Amino acid sequence: MAFPWLLSCFALVGAAFGCGVPAIPPVLSGLSRIVNGEDAVPGSWPWQVSLQDKTGFHFCGGSLISEDWVVTAAHCGVRTSDVVVAGEFDQGSDEENIQVLKIAKVFKNPSFSIFTVRNDITLLKLATPAVFSQTVSAVCLPSADDDFPTGTVCVTTGWGKTKYNANKIPDKLQQAALPLLSNVQCKKFWGSKITDEMICAGASGVSSCKGDSGGPLVCQKDGAWTLAGIVSWGSRTCSTTRPAVYARVTKLIPWVQKILAAN
Repeated sequence: MAFPWLLSCFALVGAAFGCGVPAIPPVLSGLSRIVNGEDAVPGSWPWQVSLQDKTGFHFCGGSLISEDWVVTAAHCGVRTSDVVVAGEFDQGSDEENIQVLKIAKVFKNPSFSIFTVRNDITLLKLATPAVFSQTVSAVCLPSADDDFPTGTVCVTTGWGKTKYNANKIPDKLQQAALPLLSNVQCKKFWGSKITDEMICAGASGVSSCKGDSGGPLVCQKDGAWTLAGIVSWGSRTCSTTRPAVYARVTKLIPWVQKILAAN
C-alpha cells in the first residue's frame, strides 16, 4: 500500500459523511435490469454523477470519491470543457437541486489502451468542491487487497440506454443488481480480451448499456457501498446473456492514490 495515510484520511471523511452510506436508502427489487430498466429511488445513489458536454448532452457516468474528485472511464474522453452534474435523478426535470461542477484537471491513466480497453480509468479534479448533502456524497474506495467474491450481487447505476437501439437515454436514473463472475467464467464469453484489470458482472438477464460508461459498479463491504468496478465495455447490443465488463478498481487503486497524493 503506497499511501496508507491516504486511506486513513478517507476513513475519516467517510465517518463524517458516511462514504458508501446513502442518506436515502436504495430499494432494489432483486435482479432488475438497466436494459428494460428499473428507476432508482431519487437520491439513493448520491455518488452517481452525469458527465455532460457544453450542450447539456449526457455522454457518460461517474462517481464522487470525495468533495473534489470524480472517477470515470478513460474511454469516455472527458475534457475540461465538460461538466460534472451531481445530485441529479431525473434529467428531464428542472425542479431538482443539482450541482453543475466545472472540471479543473483530467487525469487519464497513462496505461489506458483503446485497443485492449485495459486500465480504463480517469480521475477528474473538480474546480470547486461538491457540497455534500442528502443527495450528494462519496462512494467508498476499496483497498488494493479487497476481495469481491464471485457470485456477490452488486449494483450498477446509470442513465444508459434501456434498449441498445433506443433513440434516447432514459430521463430517470436506472439501477440493476447483478452477480459478479470470475475472470475464468468471463473468458468463456470474451476470451483473451479479459485481463486482470477487468471484473465482469451480469449475464443474468441484466446489462449495462451505452451511456452507462464510466459509472459505478458497487458492492456492499462492511455495510458500506464500495466501488468495485467502472462501467467499461460489453456486448454491442447490450445483451443480457453476456456479462458486461468493468475496470477492476482494486487493481487501479495504487495509481489512484498516487494521483490524489500529488494533487
